[in-house]
Amino acid sequence: MIFEYFTHTMKKEKFTQSLMQWHLQTNNRIMPWKGEKDPYKIWLSEIILQQTRVEQGWSYYEKFIQQYPTIQQLAKAKDEQVFKLWEGLGYYNRCKNLLFTARLITNKYKGKFPNQYDTIISLKGIGPYTAAAIASFAYNLPYAVVDGNVFRVLSRFFGIDTAIDSAKGKNEFSILANDVLDKKNSGLYNQAIMDFGATVCKPMLPTCSHCPLKKNCIAFKTGKVNHLPVKEKVLQKKNRWLYYFLFEHNNSILVNKRSAKDIWENLFEFYFLETDAQQKWNNHYINDWMKQQLGIKKANIIHISEIFSQQLTHQNIKGQFIKIKLSIIPSALKHYQWMDKRSIKKLAFPKFINQYLEQSYLQSNLF
Repeated sequence: MIFEYFTHTMKKEKFTQSLMQWHLQTNNRIMPWKGEKDPYKIWLSEIILQQTRVEQGWSYYEKFIQQYPTIQQLAKAKDEQVFKLWEGLGYYNRCKNLLFTARLITNKYKGKFPNQYDTIISLKGIGPYTAAAIASFAYNLPYAVVDGNVFRVLSRFFGIDTAIDSAKGKNEFSILANDVLDKKNSGLYNQAIMDFGATVCKPMLPTCSHCPLKKNCIAFKTGKVNHLPVKEKVLQKKNRWLYYFLFEHNNSILVNKRSAKDIWENLFEFYFLETDAQQKWNNHYINDWMKQQLGIKKANIIHISEIFSQQLTHQNIKGQFIKIKLSIIPSALKHYQWMDKRSIKKLAFPKFINQYLEQSYLQSNLF
């Protein structure tokens, strides 16, 4: 027990050290608010970026700063003028809260942005993530930001499959995020992990082969980069794209039994990748994907199937099958089941996979 605790503690320390080293030596992501210490500008950028992509929010941030360089000037502005400037960003409640809080700070705090986390989070329109961002970036207070990027990085590195949108998951990841926080340099650390998730540990096609954390990343070691983080609400999606990779080595095929609380539980499948939208697969893209996420540098792509679909009660499933021959099994795939092709016929697969397997032209090729 003591050894396990020591090992886990060392892993956390290694994570923080490696991440900070990457940030200071390699990270070159540029954003106009990056490195900003003015709490007003930090707050403004965070409100704009709520439910808005960085690329879209960038110009809005610059326009707001140009027109309202201080919180007092924003507080004095007419509602119609501010809403006009906000036009196109949507979710106008953010703009209403922005004005309300700007006026509250101007009147109650004499224009000085609060410098305590508990006061910051009490302000209208500011939740735990935004409060942690302002507290750490402006005042270097030891509060960890926890957003989609942070969930993804921590889930993959530590191999955590607790659903990030569950109460248990939110609590677990919040505790872990604060455990690995560099408390002496919280602002730098928070910027590092957000940038890392946005540029390296991306949702689709993360650059695992060049990742400075890959040696200790559980998801990379076990071939689960595409399966983490886990979300409960995936069950509510109406349209899902599933891509199955039939990895073959010495007449054996990789198979896996579905155990998640999802469709087709306890049925077998091949290695799969789920995406939010259709992907345009070709040999170059597949080779790049295999190299980045599974460490496969050489493989023979046999074929890419047509698009298959299946209509379930509340979901429409679409996807493709990609058959690949491997000369060696990479370490990331060794823990999966590898079964003789003839034995695969005995396994129970979902209808979506069976409609692919039952195609006559595949029988000789697959089995």
